[in-house]
Amino acid sequence: MLFKGKRREFFTAHVVPPVRVREYVVVEADRGQDLGMVSAVGALAKTKCQAYAECDLNSMPGRKVLRRAAPVDVERALGLRAEEGDVRQDVRRMVLEHKLKMKISDAEWQWDRNKLIIYFTADKRVDFRVLVRSLAKQYRTRIELKQIGVRDEAKRLDGVGRCGRELCSSNWLPELKPVTLQLAKDQSLSLNPSQISGACGRLMCSLRYEHDFYVQARKRFPKEGRQVRTEVGEETVVSVSIFATRVTLRGPSGELRTIGLEDLKRETAEARRRSRSS
Repeated sequence: MLFKGKRREFFTAHVVPPVRVREYVVVEADRGQDLGMVSAVGALAKTKCQAYAECDLNSMPGRKVLRRAAPVDVERALGLRAEEGDVRQDVRRMVLEHKLKMKISDAEWQWDRNKLIIYFTADKRVDFRVLVRSLAKQYRTRIELKQIGVRDEAKRLDGVGRCGRELCSSNWLPELKPVTLQLAKDQSLSLNPSQISGACGRLMCSLRYEHDFYVQARKRFPKEGRQVRTEVGEETVVSVSIFATRVTLRGPSGELRTIGLEDLKRETAEARRRSRSS
């Protein structure tokens, strides 16, 4: 099931006739009911479930689809979405009044108005108890403040990446896994932050996509800085080109030469043979 901010949850549906993709339904929620859009059913839903750590394929989801949504239910949800912009402004004003070091990212009403979720980012832990009391007094509902990271914020708010397409985290990526600078180093990419950072300001999620290929491919090549004995003599590996399958070497006198990987293996094997026979 798909909700605002690309939030996805899994439900058990015993509705006749069966629900269809892109159909609005009313589902069980925390102490109430919520409205979501069906994004997958049957075998496809099980396949998508496998990508989520919190999803257990050995048991049915605990929450259920209650019924199909009527047009009036959808209109009510659209009305709530329209109100959330004003809610964000009110919360931001209260944050300034209480001098809290937090950035309000989004606000989301539960469909039955039994809960209001406020998403925020902050560098440190924030004591927002006074803010919660102020919000509960104004909106007369249960308030939940949820701290999220900048990657999660980008996923909720969506945007366009350097490739010109919708952010992977919003469009299809089920979970946001850690991305380290080592991933860029292993792929011989520029370490300039402006070149390898995404819309969230952190390293791009796409750095993980081809990392396993690079790790496996590089095992065929000698490491940079390693000394190898060839027909020229002792040479140092300067760089490798995975796709061209070529290696650049520096000779004893400092001259550079580029050689194919298979030719390098042949030369080193011949050098070892000569060394053993001498």
